[in-house]
Amino acid sequence: MLRAVALFELLKGIFVLLMGALAIALVHKDVWLIAESLLAAFHVDTERRSAQLVLNFADSITDARLWAAARIAFAYAALRFAEGYGLWHQRTWAEWVALVSGALLMPMEVRELLRGWTWVRGAVFLGNVGVVLYMLHVILANRRAGEGPASA
Repeated sequence: MLRAVALFELLKGIFVLLMGALAIALVHKDVWLIAESLLAAFHVDTERRSAQLVLNFADSITDARLWAAARIAFAYAALRFAEGYGLWHQRTWAEWVALVSGALLMPMEVRELLRGWTWVRGAVFLGNVGVVLYMLHVILANRRAGEGPASA
């Protein structure tokens, strides 16, 4: 099970790494025009409120914000890769990183659920709760056993 959590963390790292690369790819591009083209490709009426929110957000994106987003994404991906590596190799520090980072994300996930329930938000929240509870179980089992990382 610990290796399943490690793979999950590695997949999150890959996803965020791709998002960082996408941010860099958008530097020096007209993000508003790209957003408008995507809305048209998906047959979304640009007069809809949600489409206007997307276009307003796209209009506010600057190259500096894209570079900042890319740096944050790459740092977050590095953390996820380190955590995944550590969990795969049953390192105690990685168990703690998984527990703390998962617990720190919970308030944001609860806020998102309160903004409106969707299957994706619900699945992300339940998955994170599962990981946090499992890591707590592993850490407590290690303490009771008085040994290194559990291979549970």
